[in-house]
Amino acid sequence: AASVAAALALVGTAGYGVGAASGGGSSTGQLAADSGRSTEELAIEPGIAADAGAGANGAALDSRSSLVYPGGSGRNAFHASGLSTETGSAVAYGYDARSAATAENVAALAAALGMSGTPTLENGSWMLGSYDGTAPVLSVSLDGTTSFSYTDPALNPWCATVDASGVCTQEAAGDLPAEDTAIAAMRDVIAASGQDADAFEYTSTVYDGAVSRSVQAWPLLDGERLQQAWYLEYATGGVYSVNGSLAPLVGLGDYPIVSEQAAFERLSDPRFGASMSIMPADGPVALDMGVAEREAASSEIWTPPTEAPATPEAGSALSWAVNDVEIVSARLGLGSQWQSDGSVLVVPTYYFTDAAGAEWSMIAVADSQLDFAG
Repeated sequence: AASVAAALALVGTAGYGVGAASGGGSSTGQLAADSGRSTEELAIEPGIAADAGAGANGAALDSRSSLVYPGGSGRNAFHASGLSTETGSAVAYGYDARSAATAENVAALAAALGMSGTPTLENGSWMLGSYDGTAPVLSVSLDGTTSFSYTDPALNPWCATVDASGVCTQEAAGDLPAEDTAIAAMRDVIAASGQDADAFEYTSTVYDGAVSRSVQAWPLLDGERLQQAWYLEYATGGVYSVNGSLAPLVGLGDYPIVSEQAAFERLSDPRFGASMSIMPADGPVALDMGVAEREAASSEIWTPPTEAPATPEAGSALSWAVNDVEIVSARLGLGSQWQSDGSVLVVPTYYFTDAAGAEWSMIAVADSQLDFAG
């Protein structure tokens, strides 16, 4: 396929983020040289650490805890060996939002959902129905994927009756819908939108005491899930809510890509930054612990202090914990890229798995196709 001249502007990404800028705009290599460390060992501080929240087993973590979500708090030092240095090219895609965002398409989707009437364009969205809670409502946004949302308040699975002030006066009741029924409903909506229902992967989830069933539909491209998933809530009486993206994908040709090694080095490059796309199974990790120690620590319960911290002593070392991340494997996949004009692309992306089971993602497109000015 022909090479695409347009450059990607790194203004908003899913799966990889723009890291904190380094003072003076130094390159990764210069930062490594200044610190006396290799590029692979360079640790980037993404920003001020926030409260890490609760651990995987409900353990409460306060701002003093050494347990953090890598990439979300603290600093990371990445290590890897044996990564490929081979460059190449891979196909990129874009969402054709404009072709999908028409009144005719919105009306067809509305009809499939049992609605009637003429959609109107209001505040950047095609609208049909009413938000007063008396009837179903459909909204289709003029965004980069033509995202839509639909809700039928009459089928609220959690409340059967609402008073004038919006307070639920009668809880809904009913049997939990069957998984096959809920997935079939999702397939029907996808087909009604003009997309191939067989080109999606379906999952269904429920929780204890649920009277509705949630369905997720992941669009597949070459067997890989894309990040624009559809979600549906199915109640006893039918579809309570559903949202997804109506825009079709179009091929944009081949883009040059960097090697696994070069993409790995981007994890420590402040122009790119490190972003975790899959958390380790044991939740937050300790900055100075191995995998086994992390598992034991994740079950610890925070105990409230009984006195304030001691006064720091002169010459005290500064707490500057660094999370040591060992990358053990890499694969080339796809990730979403939001452009400055609101359009959305699906571009080659590397996914790195570390020794703790977490996955880090990094855009694979070569610098020559990146518009660093935005």
